[in-house]
Amino acid sequence: MSNANSLIEYDYLIVGGGAAGLSLAYHVAQEPRLALKKVLIIEPEAKTQNDRTWSFWADEPSMFDGIVAHEWRKIAFRSPGFERVLDLGRYRYKTINGLDYYRFVQQALANNPQFTWVRATVTSLENANGGVRVRSSKGDFRARYAFDSRPPDLAQLKQPEKHRYLLQHFVGWEIEADTDVFDPTTVEFMDFRGAQQHEARFIYVLPFSNRKALIEYTLFSENVLPKAEYEAAIREYLGNTLGLKTYRIIAEEVGAIPMTDHPLPAHNGAHIINLGTRGGRAKPSTGYAFKRIQQHSARLVAALAKTGRPPADATGDKWQFQLFDTLLLDIMQRRGETTRDIFRQLFERNPIERIFRFLDEQTSWADNLRVMNSVSAGPFMRSIGQVLRGRPGRR
Repeated sequence: MSNANSLIEYDYLIVGGGAAGLSLAYHVAQEPRLALKKVLIIEPEAKTQNDRTWSFWADEPSMFDGIVAHEWRKIAFRSPGFERVLDLGRYRYKTINGLDYYRFVQQALANNPQFTWVRATVTSLENANGGVRVRSSKGDFRARYAFDSRPPDLAQLKQPEKHRYLLQHFVGWEIEADTDVFDPTTVEFMDFRGAQQHEARFIYVLPFSNRKALIEYTLFSENVLPKAEYEAAIREYLGNTLGLKTYRIIAEEVGAIPMTDHPLPAHNGAHIINLGTRGGRAKPSTGYAFKRIQQHSARLVAALAKTGRPPADATGDKWQFQLFDTLLLDIMQRRGETTRDIFRQLFERNPIERIFRFLDEQTSWADNLRVMNSVSAGPFMRSIGQVLRGRPGRR
C-alpha cells in the first residue's frame, strides 16, 4: 500500500476501518467498473484485537462465508409456558469474529494499489468545492465523495421529547466446561425465562461444541447495569438452568448498541454518505447490523459503478418497517417486560421464514398483516396513540 499525502486527490474517502468502512472498501474492490478509483481509508486503530463478533441469519451465500466461525441450522426460543426449537429450513444462523473479518479485508486490499491507508483521527469532515475535505491528525485530504462510519454522538443529538432512546446492552462470556452440556446444533436465540424487572431481559447462547459456548446476558432498556449484575445472571443461568458448576472463562464480550428511532440521515450534504450505525444500519428494534451493512455497501457500489454517484435513496428503507420499529421501541420504553410476550407470540404463531423475512424488512403487505395479527393489539394500539401525539410513551 502506498503512503498518502495531502496533495493527492481521491475518488472515495472512507472514514473508519470497522465493519461498515471495511465492508464498503471490500465491495469497491470486487467491482471491476471501479478498479481505477482511488480510495483512502482513515482509521485510528490497528484493528489487531478480536473486539467483537457479528451474528446474522442468511438464506443465500455471502462474500464473507469463508470466514464464518460457526453456523447453525436450528434456534431455540424459550419463555415461561412456551419453548420451541425451530429448524431454520433454508436459512443458516452464522457468526463471524471481528479479528477474522479485519484480517480478511485488510489482506484482500493489501496489494491493491487503488487503496491507501492512513492511521489517523479525523477532526473535521465537510463538503467543499464539489467534493469533501477532511482534516486529520495526519494532515488534510480531499476526495470526491466521503463515506463516514464514525459512531453518531446521540448524547448531543438527543431529543427525548420526540424520539425513543434505548440500548441493546450485554456482557458475554465464552466458556469451556468440563462436561458435555451444550447442544452445538442449536442457538439459544432468546431465553426469557429469567426475571424481567420491568425490562426486556434474556439469555443468548452460541454453542460452538458440546463444551464450549458464548453466553450473553442481554437487555433492551435505557441504561446499562453494573457489570456484576450481568455476570450474576450468567452464573445463575450456568448453575441453575444448565447445572454447570465448573467451567473456565476463555474470553469476554461487552457491548451497548443504540436502538433508537431518532432520524439518522443517510447523507450529510451532497458528498458525504453515512455508513453503519451513523447511517441507521443497526436495526432499531433488534440491534442487528451486519447484514444490513453488507446490503447498504452493495447498494452504494452498484450505483457508483452505474452512474458515478451514490444513489439518491442511499438505503432503500421502507417507511412501514420504520413505523414497526418505532412501535416496538415505544413498548420497550413504556413497558419493557411486555416485550417477552410479544416475542413469544411472534415465535409461537409464525413460521421462522416469515419472522426472518419480516426482520429483514422483506415481507409483503399481506405478511406484515399476518405478523401484526399474530401479536396482542393492546400494547401496539397504545404506542400508535403515542406516535400520533408525537411523543414517546413513558411508564
